Amino acid sequence: MTTALVLIDLMPRIVALPVEPYSGDDVLRRCTRLADAFRAADRPVVLVRVERPNVTVQPPGSDLVEGLAQPGDVVVVKRTIGAFQGTDLQEQLQRRGVTTLVLAGLVTTMGVESTARAAGDLGYDLEFVEDAMSGLATDEHEMAVRRTFPRLGRVRTTADYL
Repeated sequence: MTTALVLIDLMPRIVALPVEPYSGDDVLRRCTRLADAFRAADRPVVLVRVERPNVTVQPPGSDLVEGLAQPGDVVVVKRTIGAFQGTDLQEQLQRRGVTTLVLAGLVTTMGVESTARAAGDLGYDLEFVEDAMSGLATDEHEMAVRRTFPRLGRVRTTADYL
C-alpha cells in the first residue's frame, strides 16, 4: 500500500489567478514543501497540468511552474477538469501500488474536486490538504473542505505531512 501526492494545475497562468483564501503563491509554496517531503520519503509525486483541447498552441503559462517537476515524478496532461478522464493516471498509480491519494493544488472546486470524485469512484482512499489548495472564492473553498471533502476522505493541513 502506497500513498501518492497528486498536485493539480500548478501552472503559472493558474497560480496567477486571484484565488482565495490562500494566494496561488502560498499554495505553490506549500505544495512544493509537500512534494519535497514525499520525495524524501520515497513516495510518488504526481503533477497534473491541463491543456485546452482542440487548439494548436496553448496559452502562455501552460507548463508546470518551473522547477516543480523533478526526476522520477509522474507528469499527467489532462484535457478535462479532472485528472483521470482520458489520461494514464490510473495506470501510473496502479503500477506503483498506490491506494491512497493526497490531493492539493488549484482550484479547490474544479480540478481538485473533480479528480477526487473520480478517484473515490475508483476506490482510492483520499486525503485533502486544505491549506495547499485554494478556490475562486473563499466560500467555495470552505464549502468543499468543510462539507464535501470530509464525506470523501480526510481533510488535513500541510503541517500534518511535514
